[in-house]
Amino acid sequence: GADRALGTQMKATGETMAIDGNFKAALLKAIRSLETDTVGLCFPELAQLTDTQIARRLQEADDQRLFLLAEAAYRGWATEEVHRLTGISTWFLDEIRGLVEAERTLKTQPGLQDEASLKKAKEIGFADATLARIWDTTEDGIREARIEAGLVPAYREVSVNANRQEAAPAYYYSTYGTEKNIPCEGGKKVLIIGSGPIRIGQGIEFDYCNVHCALELKRQGIKVIIINNNPETVSTDFDIAHRLYFEPLTTEDVLNVVAREKPDGAIVQFGGQTALNLAATLAGALVPIWGTSVDAIDRAEDREKFEALLERLNIRRPAGKTAHTREAALQVAEAIGYPVLVRPSYVLGGRAMAIIQNHQELEEYIDGAVRVARDKPVLIDKYLPGIELEVDAVSDGKDILIPSIMQHVERAGVHSGDSIAFCPANLPAELEQEIVSITHRLAVALPVQGLLNIQYVVHKQQVYVLEVNPRASRTVPFLSKLTGVPLVALACQVTLGRKLAGLGYGVGLYPKSPIIGVKMPVFSFAKLKGVDVFLSPEMKSTGECMAADTDWGAALYKAFLAGGMSFPEEGTILATIADRDKQESLTVLSELYRLGFRICATPGTARFLQDHGIPADTANKLHQDPPTVIDVLRRGKIKLVVNTMTAGKQPQRDGFRIRRTAVELGIPCFKSLDTLTAFLEAVRFRRRGGKPSLLSLADYHVFD
Repeated sequence: GADRALGTQMKATGETMAIDGNFKAALLKAIRSLETDTVGLCFPELAQLTDTQIARRLQEADDQRLFLLAEAAYRGWATEEVHRLTGISTWFLDEIRGLVEAERTLKTQPGLQDEASLKKAKEIGFADATLARIWDTTEDGIREARIEAGLVPAYREVSVNANRQEAAPAYYYSTYGTEKNIPCEGGKKVLIIGSGPIRIGQGIEFDYCNVHCALELKRQGIKVIIINNNPETVSTDFDIAHRLYFEPLTTEDVLNVVAREKPDGAIVQFGGQTALNLAATLAGALVPIWGTSVDAIDRAEDREKFEALLERLNIRRPAGKTAHTREAALQVAEAIGYPVLVRPSYVLGGRAMAIIQNHQELEEYIDGAVRVARDKPVLIDKYLPGIELEVDAVSDGKDILIPSIMQHVERAGVHSGDSIAFCPANLPAELEQEIVSITHRLAVALPVQGLLNIQYVVHKQQVYVLEVNPRASRTVPFLSKLTGVPLVALACQVTLGRKLAGLGYGVGLYPKSPIIGVKMPVFSFAKLKGVDVFLSPEMKSTGECMAADTDWGAALYKAFLAGGMSFPEEGTILATIADRDKQESLTVLSELYRLGFRICATPGTARFLQDHGIPADTANKLHQDPPTVIDVLRRGKIKLVVNTMTAGKQPQRDGFRIRRTAVELGIPCFKSLDTLTAFLEAVRFRRRGGKPSLLSLADYHVFD
């Protein structure tokens, strides 16, 4: 739903880096590194556009501009015409045209039967997957033919220490058409798969894990090889690994490095879903996976196998099924009962995940948001509102260590990356013990050797497992810094065969600290115009911050400030509360009124508050006479907005307009009463004269 136009306002969340011997090959590498469904310049959806639409979009730059340039070349547009529309240098346009013309030429050649054509294609930079599309065969077939013909890449050094000759370069990149190659080193060595570009759903947290993994393995005397393509990360610094390969994280590029280096093993649990997706590929190439096995990963990620495991262990999970067709999805939802949580099985960060309330909404979702097919199933689960909990643990296959149990402020239904989370969780002892027990049973049953992340929901005092990820999660750095438990270092030692009981941190739930930690999500809504700021199961945050204190209100106060919020301690609150939330809103709004805040509300909310003894001014809805809520917002008197109206898919809806206006004016906007209640705790802390404590990070780890 975002405005995709590119201009002076930055919208990118990350970037990739590619190196090769010529521009064409480097460009194609960079595209592969984006980890989209596209491995080359061909973007099939653009073929449906008219010439007029192509011309307009070339003039008004958006995130698909590179592929639009290629589409113009596919259509035979003159370089001068594209230059006139875009202002892009003709040199770049000719390079892109050269790739398109090379692809056309390859289509007329016999492909696998012609070694010269294959050699020329690889020297230009075409991926095996692209050649498989051109010649209507499989990527495996291209790879086999290429290796049989002796067409493998050479690797060159990138000297990063030109003025320090005593320091050997550690950067390498692949290229074809040269015999120059780096020498291979001996000794025990392990391959660490990086996480690629930062995007919503997969961020810098995995680079943190990769770096700490590399440092720990080096301490153990093991040589470290890293494959990654993100220039912003520490893992791609020259002194982290013994060898760094700036390569796309694809089957072809990773297996090329494997063939060259012949590592003793590979570690995939620290690179997020990108690395995990390559586990089976590496195992198929006879590279031992250090840590959790490919079978255990599959058992956690394959829905049917995982449900069978939970049933065998007598562990609850929300009722649900996988649907491979539109009709099946509708039938599953009817059988489970609305509301349901729906998500595609093939995306990161909860993209296109939604809570669906009825049959009509599900039809709209399937027809508009996702493509349902045999190889692209949709997962449908019963939505259970309740307290969401999250656990990161280390397992050695027998024992587990949990540094702390995290609790989300917002109830289930908001993506874990977008929720305010705190730890230690505020749980009764019996629920805490049950969480530890289920985590232990799952870790042993899978089995997990290293890190795992489990998300739970407590609904009507019963614990349900929502998701199990046999890898590092985004909260590993948060927990490690808060508790002093070096999760990644422990996981590395476990993968080398050591047992948790002998590593100095004990087993089970780590002793609680008097320190309360808060993880606060950070959003880029001001830059992403057109995006509804309403929080849902689809992740939207682009980062997070951390706060800690001995007082709950102080920790929240620090977290709100650290997250960039202008913390209002007085003034007027604009409240637009959905009918389902009105009764619940009374407690928190009445307390804020008692603390001196004024309330302004839309007509229905204002009447409800007035009927229950809370004075409230009225601001009309958008279709009513002025002053409307938007007028009131623009007058600058509102210090805080509370809007719990359902996310509107149409920009003309009141809720959407209110939320977007608040963001554009820099007014804090809360979308749930849970977040408002947390804000109330921070206000109470300030009103009683509380001052946040100042501690060093080391002080957080000193327990009574």
